Amino acid sequence: MMMASFSMFHGLFFVIMILIFVVPMWKIVSRTGNPGIATLLFFIPLVNIIALWWLAYGRWPAMDEHRV
Repeated sequence: MMMASFSMFHGLFFVIMILIFVVPMWKIVSRTGNPGIATLLFFIPLVNIIALWWLAYGRWPAMDEHRV
């Protein structure tokens, strides 16, 4: 039986893909007034759906400034 192995290229590709998603998501979550670390919730299956709804319907301080 053959076992699959990952090369250094696979690891580098994985890190780059994570950074491509984490950096902009961190900025978006931070701009809503929530802690940026909440971005990690988007990488947990099923929790990511709840986090998306929380982000979409939660309070956004930037929007409060426009309602004056």
